[in-house]
Amino acid sequence: MAMATKSTRSPLVLGELEQSLMEHLWQAGEADVTGAHTAVGEPRGITLNTVGSALERLTRKGLVVRWKVSRAYHYRPALDRSAFTARRMIESAGKHALADRNLLASFLDAVTEADASALDELERFIAEKREQNR
Repeated sequence: MAMATKSTRSPLVLGELEQSLMEHLWQAGEADVTGAHTAVGEPRGITLNTVGSALERLTRKGLVVRWKVSRAYHYRPALDRSAFTARRMIESAGKHALADRNLLASFLDAVTEADASALDELERFIAEKREQNR
């Protein structure tokens, strides 16, 4: 008899429904199950329970935060879209790849092409991290 094993899939890997729910939460800021179902589930013909289960999975993955209002849970994203995207990119590259000078140089080139002022923000962020690690 095969034993059930815990999934080794990354919490940052999302199914289609989970991704759609995250997109809805990023846009709306927060939602309860009924609101999320109306926005995401109904157009797909998905039940309220399925949407609720997907929101619970996102909660267990640490991607959404929930709290109770009366008898219903409300959900909001635990991280904004850009932080989520950055974490996915880091996970894809592998944490060891972050020490690669070529990768870092490419990242800096991309950042400065997109927004030169982001380099100033990155310098402030690096200074804060150095201070925290002292």
